[in-house]
Amino acid sequence: METTEHITSLAGEGRLLAVAAGEAGPPAPVPTCPGWQVRDLLRHTGMVHRWATAFVTEGHRTYVPDGGEPDLDGDELLDWFTDGHALLVEALRTAPADLDCWTFLPAPSPLAFWARRQAHETRIHRVDAESARGGVLTPVAAPCAVDGIDELLTGFHARTRSRVRSGTPRTLRLRALDADEVWTVRLSAEPPQTVRGAAAEAERADCEVSGTASELCLALWNRLSLPSLVVGGDQEVAALWTGNSGVTWS
Repeated sequence: METTEHITSLAGEGRLLAVAAGEAGPPAPVPTCPGWQVRDLLRHTGMVHRWATAFVTEGHRTYVPDGGEPDLDGDELLDWFTDGHALLVEALRTAPADLDCWTFLPAPSPLAFWARRQAHETRIHRVDAESARGGVLTPVAAPCAVDGIDELLTGFHARTRSRVRSGTPRTLRLRALDADEVWTVRLSAEPPQTVRGAAAEAERADCEVSGTASELCLALWNRLSLPSLVVGGDQEVAALWTGNSGVTWS
């Protein structure tokens, strides 16, 4: 996906998140984030948006901690979230192509990194807000879902901090039926290694999971049940992912 597509996606996802959060109300529990209420979701996501905006607008070349979450609630909190989201979208839209600032995952450029990361961050938390509201979740468009799967597998879980490990080597295959895409994830005592496409098809899989790209993306982020999508092989491999793949803020 192009950077401009990620920015457009970020803009739309933030609006959907705000609408769902407003309809659910601040005290509503967030089933996909146990222990959180909608107010916690808004405070966290709004904080992340402002944190990202600072790198884009101020050009920090080293890590800078976030500014913390506000002691706001109700309409004031929702307005604060909406304002911060708009600031982030505008910062990315007006940033120079040669933006130079700190990042934490591989990307073609810092601008491409921040646009992509914040689009996916906001999308997953939009799903959280919709789960709190209840009703049908807005599906993730297939191109966005495929890119989100790639970011999670080859970005977050390629890092040494990934906890998805197996003393016995195992392989997990993921098949997006509506996007004609396939990944195979090699699990071992080291960080997971992912191959995609023909190379993924060529490898033996201990467990295969298939669904729409949207279903796979949300399941890999533990917003849907990954084991429920298993079509063959050892379900314990899918359970290994579910139990150890959570990405936390730090």
